[in-house]
Amino acid sequence: MFSPGSLLQFDWYRSHEGREIFNNFMQNNGIKRKTWGLLERPNIPSLEEFTYKLFLVGKSGVGKTSTAAKLSGNDVPSAHCETSGIQTSTVYWPARILQLNKTVLFNIQLWDAGENALRKFDHVLPACVDKMDGILLLYSFVDKGSFEEIPQLITRHTDPDDGVCKIVIGTKFDQHAHSEITQRDIREFESTWKIPMLKIKNVPEYHHTDSRNDLSDVLPILNSICEHLWYRDVLLAGRSENKGHMEKRIAYC
Repeated sequence: MFSPGSLLQFDWYRSHEGREIFNNFMQNNGIKRKTWGLLERPNIPSLEEFTYKLFLVGKSGVGKTSTAAKLSGNDVPSAHCETSGIQTSTVYWPARILQLNKTVLFNIQLWDAGENALRKFDHVLPACVDKMDGILLLYSFVDKGSFEEIPQLITRHTDPDDGVCKIVIGTKFDQHAHSEITQRDIREFESTWKIPMLKIKNVPEYHHTDSRNDLSDVLPILNSICEHLWYRDVLLAGRSENKGHMEKRIAYC
């Protein structure tokens, strides 16, 4: 764990450069983001691109599909519908890396699979976890059982030394009156597992008559996800460097 904002400049989007670049991600109305297909990308050739694959897991109905839609700028479904097979979404997100003093483009591929597909077809889960860089473990604030299931999901889909970035996201955070998860629950989980926990409201909070837009909802969430992915890369680079030094010492001996 590290202090949020120590690797990425979270307020960079307010700078002149940030505003200019983010204009490329918004539709003409300035309210919603553009969405991108598998063969599309923002027209910003000057930004170095880093690609990541994230697998979304969680209890059925917890909000995996709506979270993927929210993060990728697509319309959030109004009702729960079981995901058929595997669904992928693309998120392009620019960010300023403090260590490099440069702006880069994160290309995040979100993989979501329906529970029925996972049980019925043996190839679905291996396809989702193959070469994944991170895993988003989702629970609902209005379903205590989904929260209590997170440790099982961690041990089922990851290993302590696999180098996979692990992030927990609580959905339906807008339903405060019905929340079954306390701040104490969250603090105890973070203390035990040392995994970051984020919160998301999978509902639009912007209107055509105010100054808020699609970015207002997802800025802190996507910045956090990108920062933890970058931290993961830094750790892996350190391991590779240490391994290289050890191999050289062995060869010398």
